[in-house]
Amino acid sequence: MVKIAWHPLYAHPLPEGHRFPMVKYELIPEQLLHEGIITESNLFAPEPLAEDVVLLSHQKGYWDQLKDLTLPAKEQRRIGFPLNSQLVEREVRIARGTIDGALYAMQYGIAFNVAGGTHHAGSNWGEGFCLLNDQAIAANYLLNNGLARRILIIDLDVHQGNGTAEIFYNEDRVFTFSMHGDKNFPFRKEVSNLDIALEDGISDEVFLEKLSKALPMLLAHNPDFVFYLSGVDVLESDKLGKLALSKAGCKERDRMVLQFCKDNQLPVQVSMGGGYSPNIKDIVDAHCNTFKIGLDIFE
Repeated sequence: MVKIAWHPLYAHPLPEGHRFPMVKYELIPEQLLHEGIITESNLFAPEPLAEDVVLLSHQKGYWDQLKDLTLPAKEQRRIGFPLNSQLVEREVRIARGTIDGALYAMQYGIAFNVAGGTHHAGSNWGEGFCLLNDQAIAANYLLNNGLARRILIIDLDVHQGNGTAEIFYNEDRVFTFSMHGDKNFPFRKEVSNLDIALEDGISDEVFLEKLSKALPMLLAHNPDFVFYLSGVDVLESDKLGKLALSKAGCKERDRMVLQFCKDNQLPVQVSMGGGYSPNIKDIVDAHCNTFKIGLDIFE
């Protein structure tokens, strides 16, 4: 049975008027359950993550400032969330959910995290609503425990996976692929193994053509596990994205990636990433499509 990481703490309370759509983490599982796409038995609640696993990917000084709530105000502003103990617990549960999801994916082919995709967190910084890098943590966990030999990270969020690229810059066993808006945050990009920078306003057709050409190239890394970051901030409706994909185009993107994993017998863990459309329904629909496509391909 396909497993999906979710915990009530994912929907973290934020100050009134905050631009991050935290409510989506309640609405995504509600919508999937309402439509009968999943049942309660698909969901699992991750426990907090052990500190030694965090430290496989993040520097101790940075982690200590997070857990002790001593991160300087300037660094908190860079993250974009007020720092408190519940937020830190949320992050370590999300990262644990991605690790557990990776283990479930090895059993069932695919697993999901309703949150995650926190790819702007580097080894010693957080930014862009990201404190800890869930997929980087999970990738290092698999490598450190001999559960994978070579890992591929496919990041199709509209923003470059700069933290992921930095964490794995000197790690040959992890291939980082990011296809993202060229003139968008982060404005100082890191170097992934493969970066495809997209012009503003790119259409479904052009986006999908570039992706279809890139996917076969990724097999040269000989991966035995895939992490997929399926941000829906590529939508034309997204207020931070600057691209012009339709919901149908975003859905086809997911189908291409997940079919690629299935065809090549690569287990895949999927984290949701960003989405900032003014209408919350657009965000939730596009995220739910990712689950529907994955369940359809792998079940």
